[in-house]
Amino acid sequence: MFQDDTISAVATAIGEGGIGIIRMSGPDSISIADQLFIGTSGLTAAKAASHHVYYGSIADPESGQKIDEVLLIVMKGPRSYTRENVVEIHCHGGPVPLRRILELTLRFGARLAEPGEFTKRAFLNGRLDLAQAEAVIDIIRSKTDASLKLAVNHLSGHLSEVVRNIRDKALEMIAHLEAAIDFPEDDIEEVTSQQVDEQLVPLMAQLDHLLATAQTGRILREGLQTVIIGKPNVGKSSLLNALLREKRAIVTDIPGTTRDIIEEYVNIRGIPLKIVDTAGIRETEDVVEQLGVQRAREFVDKADLILLLLDSSLPLAEEDKQVLELLAGRQALVLINKTDLPQKLDMPEIMQYSKGYQVLRISVENGTGIDALEEAIVERVYSGQVTQSEGAFVTNVRHITVLRQAYQHLAEARNTIAVNMPPDCIVVDLRAAWERLGEITGDTAGEDLLDQIFSRFCIGK
Repeated sequence: MFQDDTISAVATAIGEGGIGIIRMSGPDSISIADQLFIGTSGLTAAKAASHHVYYGSIADPESGQKIDEVLLIVMKGPRSYTRENVVEIHCHGGPVPLRRILELTLRFGARLAEPGEFTKRAFLNGRLDLAQAEAVIDIIRSKTDASLKLAVNHLSGHLSEVVRNIRDKALEMIAHLEAAIDFPEDDIEEVTSQQVDEQLVPLMAQLDHLLATAQTGRILREGLQTVIIGKPNVGKSSLLNALLREKRAIVTDIPGTTRDIIEEYVNIRGIPLKIVDTAGIRETEDVVEQLGVQRAREFVDKADLILLLLDSSLPLAEEDKQVLELLAGRQALVLINKTDLPQKLDMPEIMQYSKGYQVLRISVENGTGIDALEEAIVERVYSGQVTQSEGAFVTNVRHITVLRQAYQHLAEARNTIAVNMPPDCIVVDLRAAWERLGEITGDTAGEDLLDQIFSRFCIGK
């Protein structure tokens, strides 16, 4: 499915850098480069060997003006990222030379690539399946070594292999059932409904296992939405600074210092935390602080994990009780801070109000208990169900939805068998599951879905 036009885009990040790359893909990419590139020994792009690097310059053929010194790489299809002819021009990484060279490629026959179009062509030309293509953007956006490892595993086809194995077995059952239905007079080994039911059990177990990794996988991909809450001056900003290991938030003894929301990514033993330091929750007449408190409550509603801080050096106040009430039905850790000071907090009372949540004693001031807090966060992410060593994690919300739908269709197939429905009804359920799973690998994905997925990519990838 090679495309009949040639696309071009800047493939490196916007801004200044040592190197910038303009990438072209399509049937005219080499001929366009041939008009622009002048090798130091007179070599042209048309004569360049595939997968070799050549030094020269880019010049405007109409004016003869030299734009920049460059390195040129020609990668002839199908041995390229898109399986088409690809040319990369490596110039100095400033916005002006990149823009000028890109404009030349567009003037001489290329068109500007759409977001993700290079990877979309790699998918359409069979180099990557859809799950692998989506892994490309996950690699680019990885925030920790763990999330990078998962994305690379997906790019290597680990998840796709598991999904294809389930699809193949479902298709085998469909084929046997349809053959028995269409050719009852032929000597075809009959597959009984009971046999199909027995074969569905391990397939559903595989889907169930994948879905068990979904929460952990999503967190490793997107980050654990973590909110620090508590009354004013309890140490929320100090905790953020301790986890960041830098002074990001302003810390003073004045209650209400933090009035707005501070968001930062923190790497906790390979787990990305999108951590939010909120305004102290209390009744206040200050309009700005009121807005901060309201936003803090909104973030609590969306959080994956709440870190609630209490002050060990003070008795439990009404404000503390109000904050504790926010934990109802949510994932949370209760942190007793300032344990380096004389304790005035009534721990039995805390245990009564904490409603069974894990309680940790820490001192942000001297670092006591921070390691235990990090260990508790790691334990909650993995929940004892999956480990970092497992290869096939489900990290993508779209994949999670598809897997749940496929599981439901297989469950409906078993229900169909249980009520003694005819084989063609079983086939309907099996084929629905088979088609849903194909949306993960792209085998049954429609054009609208593809456009939606690749539009999330940056231009040039």
